[in-house]
Amino acid sequence: MNEKPPQTYARKRVQELPGAALERPFGPEWDVFKVRGKVFMLLTEVTGEPIVILKTALEDGKALREEHDDITPGYHMNKQHWITLHPGGNLSQSLVDELVTESYRLVVENLPRAKRPVDPATFGRW
Repeated sequence: MNEKPPQTYARKRVQELPGAALERPFGPEWDVFKVRGKVFMLLTEVTGEPIVILKTALEDGKALREEHDDITPGYHMNKQHWITLHPGGNLSQSLVDELVTESYRLVVENLPRAKRPVDPATFGRW
């Protein structure tokens, strides 16, 4: 079975998010995705494996870490509000899509209403 790592799924999903922009403020080893200047996702391989770092709600992050071996506290980020997705084959594309969308929504809902590219209350709800 040739599973794609979460990084591949996350990179595909971010292309569908209005206002998402790629920056490299930490150098070429880090892909930093922002919406209206605020970070919602980071991709890197500095740990030796391709990882995805996402913002999460406090209670969701705890539950996700307990449920999935491939999800750990955010690498170099606040360990309560960020998670890291590791390759390993256990994270489905739909889960990665949902986590990327939720990270984006969490950042968008903290933007001033006039700067929001979408309504975070309804965008991407399945």
